[in-house]
Amino acid sequence: MEGSRLSGIGMTSARTRERLVQRLMEQGILDSRVLDRIRSVPRHLFMDEALATRAYEDTALPIGFGQTISQPLIVARMTEALLAAGTPKKILEIGTGCGYQTAVLAPLIEEIYTIERIASLLGRARRSLRELKIRNVNFRHADGNLGWVARAPYDCILLTAAPHDVPQALLDQLGLGGRLIAPVGPEGHQELLRFTREEAGIRREALGAVSFVPLLSGLQR
Repeated sequence: MEGSRLSGIGMTSARTRERLVQRLMEQGILDSRVLDRIRSVPRHLFMDEALATRAYEDTALPIGFGQTISQPLIVARMTEALLAAGTPKKILEIGTGCGYQTAVLAPLIEEIYTIERIASLLGRARRSLRELKIRNVNFRHADGNLGWVARAPYDCILLTAAPHDVPQALLDQLGLGGRLIAPVGPEGHQELLRFTREEAGIRREALGAVSFVPLLSGLQR
């Protein structure tokens, strides 16, 4: 069963994945490391079997609990933005979700700390990443708005859900030269932003319009 889940049949064929990669290249994704991860990560592993035939479409899909697995283009854009100024060694991911973004990042980063407020999703992500033999991820069931202070500072912080404004607690956990990448704003008016901590303060760059589920507070089983 495990082998069939990982290698798959028609829906996970090399041709199907290559079509997705070609689409991302046409949309401006150029980093070969990112494209290789999109090509090699079995996205169908991170969603319910009922939706697995759509795993290699360039679209967001529901994963339960009012959450989604992000559109591959957005995962690729965020990963490319994260790597643009050099490869970070230690990152904090806010919103593990199903673990797909984590899996894309894992071989590119030395150590990942990831936080998810929904315990059931965190458990599912942990199992999927273990199945892929990904070992450099540290998991925490917690409120992502607060970050993970004990492991700070981070070279990069990545948010996979949208706050109206980036929590100051997260910006405070960036090391000098560190980057925070987040979708920011209310539903229907979100923008992907990159914040960089410099000697003079925080520099902000806009990377384009996006659509994400909101970043919520508190814990859920």
